[in-house]
Amino acid sequence: MLPKHQVINHIMKQKVVAVIRAANAQEAIAISKSAISGGISVIELTFTTPFIEDAFKGLVDEDAVIGAGTVLDPETARIAILADAKFIVSPHYNEEIAKMCNRYAIPYLPGCMTITEMNKAMEGGCDILKLFPANQYKPSIISAFKGPLPHTHFMPTGGVSLDNISDWLQAGAVAVGIGSDLTKAYKAGGEEAVSKLAETYMEKVKEVK
Repeated sequence: MLPKHQVINHIMKQKVVAVIRAANAQEAIAISKSAISGGISVIELTFTTPFIEDAFKGLVDEDAVIGAGTVLDPETARIAILADAKFIVSPHYNEEIAKMCNRYAIPYLPGCMTITEMNKAMEGGCDILKLFPANQYKPSIISAFKGPLPHTHFMPTGGVSLDNISDWLQAGAVAVGIGSDLTKAYKAGGEEAVSKLAETYMEKVKEVK
């Protein structure tokens, strides 16, 4: 098991988290492997995908950090952790999920929209907060939130694209979550299209660095 701090550091170093929503576990595996081959080494398998637990098994040999997303309760968090998820993401902050993740020393990245939610999440031991949905904000919101909460690390998700990823990273985001672009690429052009899109995203990251 990767230590908690190593998972967090890897996410912050790689900058891009591929959020995988698929029709089934096999499709999730295919999209994930294609994203990994394109250079994205942090994968979030969402629990909106039927039997997503099987996808963790299918990706066990991949050189990537695999986590779980759309985790709505502590029971699902435990299922994901036992399936070998290296981090947990939810669209909201849930104190019981935070306790479950802390019990297993697993990073918890909850979705937050307000200072109150962010403060509670930080008190619950969350190192990276998912700014969600990011399409409701402009990148400059990060500096506004960091005024009262200077130690907060943000990962915008929902609306991040090739057109604005550089803006978010330059504004201070430690990472971004991308998802719909990958799904659209897979439906339009299959695995090769996903791999090429992943490469393009990582090239954008290098430009900012």
